[in-house]
Amino acid sequence: MSSPAERYAAARRRSAHPTLADFTAELSFSLDPFQVEACEALEDGAGVLVCAPTGAGKTVVGEFAVHKALAEGRKAFYTTPIKALSNQKYADLVERYGEDRVGLLTGDNAVNGDAPVVVMTTEVLRNMLYAESPAISGLGYVVMDEVHYLADRFRGAVWEEVIIHLPQSVTLVSLSATVSNAEEFGDWLVTVRGHTKVVVSEIRPIPLWQHMLVGNRVFDLFSLRPAAHAAEQGDTPRVQSTRERGASVVDPELVRFVREYERRIDTWGGGNGGSRRERDWHKPRYKPPARPDVIERLDRAGLLPAITFVFSRNGCDAGVDQCLRSGLRLTDEHERAEIAQIIDERTGSLPEEDLHVLGFWEWREGLMAGIAAHHAGLVPAFKETVEECFVRGLVKAVFATETLALGINMPARTVVLERLVKWNGEAHVDVTPGEYTQLTGRAGRRGIDVEGHAVVVWAPGMDPSMVAGLASTRTYPLRSSFRPSYNMAVNLVGSFGRARARELLASSFAQFQADRSVVGLARAAARHEQDAERWAAEMHSEGGDVGGYASLRQQIADREKELSRDSQAKRRMEAGEALAALRPGDVIRVPSGRRQGLAVVLDPGVTDLAEPRPLVLTEDKWAGRLGAVDFPTPVTALARVRVPKNFNHRSPHARRDLAATLRTARVENDLGARRVKQRSAAADDPVLHDLRRALRAHPVHSLPDREERVRAADRWLRALREAEATHRKMAERTGSLTRQFDRTCDVLEELGYLVPEVAPLVPADTEAVPVTDDVPVVTADGRRLARIWSEADLLVAECVRAGVWRGLGPAELAAVVSTVVFEARRDTPHQAAVPAGKVGAAIAEMRGIRARLQDVELAHGVPAGRDLDLGFAWAAYRWADGQSLDRVLAGAEQAGTELSGGDFVRWARQLIDLLDQLGKSADDPVAGTARKAVERVRRGVVAVAVGG
Repeated sequence: MSSPAERYAAARRRSAHPTLADFTAELSFSLDPFQVEACEALEDGAGVLVCAPTGAGKTVVGEFAVHKALAEGRKAFYTTPIKALSNQKYADLVERYGEDRVGLLTGDNAVNGDAPVVVMTTEVLRNMLYAESPAISGLGYVVMDEVHYLADRFRGAVWEEVIIHLPQSVTLVSLSATVSNAEEFGDWLVTVRGHTKVVVSEIRPIPLWQHMLVGNRVFDLFSLRPAAHAAEQGDTPRVQSTRERGASVVDPELVRFVREYERRIDTWGGGNGGSRRERDWHKPRYKPPARPDVIERLDRAGLLPAITFVFSRNGCDAGVDQCLRSGLRLTDEHERAEIAQIIDERTGSLPEEDLHVLGFWEWREGLMAGIAAHHAGLVPAFKETVEECFVRGLVKAVFATETLALGINMPARTVVLERLVKWNGEAHVDVTPGEYTQLTGRAGRRGIDVEGHAVVVWAPGMDPSMVAGLASTRTYPLRSSFRPSYNMAVNLVGSFGRARARELLASSFAQFQADRSVVGLARAAARHEQDAERWAAEMHSEGGDVGGYASLRQQIADREKELSRDSQAKRRMEAGEALAALRPGDVIRVPSGRRQGLAVVLDPGVTDLAEPRPLVLTEDKWAGRLGAVDFPTPVTALARVRVPKNFNHRSPHARRDLAATLRTARVENDLGARRVKQRSAAADDPVLHDLRRALRAHPVHSLPDREERVRAADRWLRALREAEATHRKMAERTGSLTRQFDRTCDVLEELGYLVPEVAPLVPADTEAVPVTDDVPVVTADGRRLARIWSEADLLVAECVRAGVWRGLGPAELAAVVSTVVFEARRDTPHQAAVPAGKVGAAIAEMRGIRARLQDVELAHGVPAGRDLDLGFAWAAYRWADGQSLDRVLAGAEQAGTELSGGDFVRWARQLIDLLDQLGKSADDPVAGTARKAVERVRRGVVAVAVGG
C-alpha cells in the first residue's frame, strides 16, 4: 500500500505528462522505471535512445511514440530491420489501433501505405527520403527498432542514412540492445538530431541463473545468487550491476568438481603424448552428454521450453534426429492435434512435389514430438511454423543456430550452449561476451517465468573462470559500418549537390567515431616511437650498421616468401592443365586428401568457365567430384579401364563392380604416395643470391653478439612499421568518409554517371538538378544507378548500359544476374559450372566489365567491388526454366554448390528483388525480360515464401 506522499507524487507526474497517463491507462501492466523515463522525455519533446536487454520491453517506448503521434494528429513510421519483425509489429499495432489506422510496407507487401501509422523495413524509409516521397509530409515520429543493426557490414549504412536525412521536425525514437558505448552513440545523435535523451537499463526483467553441466551434474556458475524479481512482494529488489556480475565469484564446488572430473577421465584426442595404451588406459574416455539426455534432464527439472544453440545447421538437424531415435516425446495428444493444425495452415500452400526434397515428413515428425530445428537452411514456412509452435508452448525443445538470437521475439525458459567456439566463415573463434549476452538473453519469458536459466555444457579444457568472465562482461560496442556506395553517391548528389553531400557524410556516426579514435591513435603512435628509440639504443654497435643488416635479412625472408608463392601458383596451373587432359576411363592416383589413392575418371568435368572437377570412383567405392585442392601436383593417366556405357555412379552395385576392375588394373609408372622432390626456385634465383652474398659480406655478420643485436633491430623495425601504420590510420580517419566520397564521385564522373556541367543534361522535370556551377549533374545513366540497390550496383549499371544482357531469355537472365547476388557460405577451391551458350558468353563479358571497373577504381583509390559468384547460376537457370525443386538442388550440387531448401529460397528472393529493380530501371528488352524472369522465379516454394 503506497503512502499519501507517494500517491501525491504519482498524481503530479500524471498531470505533468497527460499523454503518458492516457497511454498507461490502456495497459494491463505497469511500466518499468526506464520505460517511464524514456516516455516522459518523449512527451517533453526530446528524441530518445533506449538501450536495454532482450525482452526488457523497449518496444513499449516505440508504441508510446505511435500513441503520441495519433493523439497529435500526426504520422508515425515504425521501422524494423527484417520483414518478419515488420509483420509481427504490424499485427500488434492492428490489434491495438485497427486496420484502418495501420499500414505495412516491405519489399513483398504494401498494405494501407497512406495510414497514419505505417510499419516498414528501414530500406523502404531510406528510399522514401531519397525520392522525397509525399508520404513524409505530416510525419511526426520515427521509431527505429533494433537500431544497433547499423553495425551490420552489408546493411548498416541504411540506418545512418535515415537518421541523417530525416527532417529535423521529426522526433526519432531509437531502440537498441544493450551496448557498451551508448553514451557515444547518444552524443552523435545529439549532433545530428538535436536534444536526445539516452536511457540505459541493464536490468533484466527476469533474473538469469547461470549454470554449467559437467558430466551428468548441473552446478551454479556463480556463488552469488541473482537478484529477486522486482515484482515479488515483500522483498526489496537488489539488481546486479555489470560491476557486481564481473566481481562475482565462481562457485568453488564447480571448480573442485571440474578439477577432479578432468583427473578421472581421459580427454586424449590422439596426436600427442603417445598412444592410449602407453598413457592412462584405465581412465574412461570423455563423452559429451547426449542431447536427448540433456533435454530429458531439463524436462524433469521443469526447465522446458529450451533453446539449444548449436553453431552448425547439421548439428541442429542431428539434435532433432537423436532425440527422435531415443524415443523422446514431449507433447500430449491435445498438443499434437494443435501442432498438426498449425502445420496444415502454415505449409498447406507448399507444392506437394516439393515436400519430399524439403524433408517435410521428417520435419513434421519432430514437430509433432515437440522438438524442432531452427536455422537458415529451412524454408521460411518451416521456420515460421516452428516459431509459432514454440511461442504457443507446443514445441518444447529447439536446436538453433545463433541467427535465432537476432530474429523475432522467441524467448524460452532455458538456453543451452553446447560450445563456446563457433565458425565465423574463416576460422573457429571464441564466442564474445556480447554474443554470449545476446544468446542467453533469450532465457526467461516475461509474465510467464519467475527466472531464466542459461546452461553451458562443459567440455575438456573449458575453464569455469573463463565462462564466468564471459557471462559477467557486457562488452558490446556499437561500431559504424557506414561507407559511401555508388548508389548512395548519385542519390546524395542528385538530391543535395556534392558540397552539401560532403557535409552530410561528415556528420555520420562513422566519421564521428573515426574523429574520436584519432586521439587514441596519437597516443599509440607516440608509444611506438618511444619503443623504436629504446630498441635503437639497444641494437647500436660500433662494429657496423645493425639496422641495415636486419633490413637485409628481412628482404631475404620477403623474397623467399614471394618465390614460394610463385612456385605454388605454377604447380596449381600445371595441375589444372593435367586435369583438363584426362579422359573417361583413365586410372589416376589422387596424391593427397581424404580420397588419396587410385581412382578411375568417370567424367573429366571440364567447362569453359570453371576449373576442372573430375568425377571419379576410388578403390573403396566412393564416387564424387574432386577439386584442384586434391591435386597439388600434376596427375597423369597410369592405365585405362573400360567404364560401362550409361554408368550410374549413384548405384552401389555399379560402383562395386567398377572398383573391383580398378583394383585389378595394370598400373605402370606409379610412384605411389611418394612425391618427386623438385629443385627449389630459391636455389637458382639471382636476386636472392645477391642478397645472401651481401648479408655474408656485411660487417655485422661477423660480430660475436650479432644475434642479440639483430633481435633488438627486429623489434626496432617492427616498432617503426607500427608507428608508420598508426600515422597512416590517423591520416585516413581524419575526414576519411568525405575523401572516400570524393574518390567514389571521381569514378562516377570518369564513367559518365556524374558530369560537371552548368546546364542540366537531363530534362528539367527529373530529379537531377544542378545546385551550383561546379556541382556534377546526375546523368541519365546515373539516374538509373540511383534506382539500383545492390552490393554490385555499379557493375549492374555498367552491364545494363553495355547491353550485355540483351538477347537473353528469362531463365538466362536469371542465371547471369544471380552471379552478382549470390555469395557462397564458404570459400571453395573450385569454380562452379554454369550453363553454356548465351549464359557463359554473358558472364565472360561481365568479367571483362568488372576487370575494367577494377582498373578505374584502382586508379582513384576506391576498393574494388565483389567478384562474381557463379554458385547459384545453374539453380537460377533451372528454376526459371520450370524444372522441379528436386532437379534444381541436385543440379546445383552437381555444378559444385550444395544448397538446402532454405538457402535456395533465400537467394531466389534476393534474385527476385534485383530482377524487379531491373524491370523498373532498365530499358527494353532487358526490362521486359526481367519482369518475365520475376514471374518465372516467383513460383512454387519461392512464391509461398514471398507471399505471392
